[in-house]
Amino acid sequence: MSDIDQSVVSEPAGTEVEELEDAVSSIEEEGDIAADYLEELLDIADLDGDIDIEVRGGRTYISIVGEAEDEKALQRLVGSNGEILDSLQELTRLAVLTATGNRSRLVLDITGYRQGRAGELKSIAEAAVQKVRETGEEVPLEPMSAYERKLVHDCVAALGMHSESDGEGSRRHIVVSNDDA
Repeated sequence: MSDIDQSVVSEPAGTEVEELEDAVSSIEEEGDIAADYLEELLDIADLDGDIDIEVRGGRTYISIVGEAEDEKALQRLVGSNGEILDSLQELTRLAVLTATGNRSRLVLDITGYRQGRAGELKSIAEAAVQKVRETGEEVPLEPMSAYERKLVHDCVAALGMHSESDGEGSRRHIVVSNDDA
């Protein structure tokens, strides 16, 4: 191979490595900024909790957990059907946007609420798919957040069915149907 050929082959690899390193650094910075913001929020609210940061699939996952005696107080930050949690997640994303100028796709979980909810959503998706298979008719689901809809869409697709989001705003929901519909 000539010197020219080698430079063509090696340069993209170097560029790709640099881009990957930049992306990882950016995600780590996002996690640090979000953790600092949430730590300050916990201090203001006089709540005890540990903040864990994890990066999976190019997305930052932040969990706030506490000792058994702190869990009940932290659960107030989840709210009814996760509404307060969703708001805190958006506020945290805004804090990251303000600090970095980049939109964040971070996911915030408190006391394992989202993890538990993911199991519930899987069961809901499986039941809807089963009903579509039995009746052949579309099955509309209850309204849910964008993150929850994504989890359900992924589950429905994995089960070989079709799903679409329908509705606007807080009434946005999923309709499950046959794949060929």
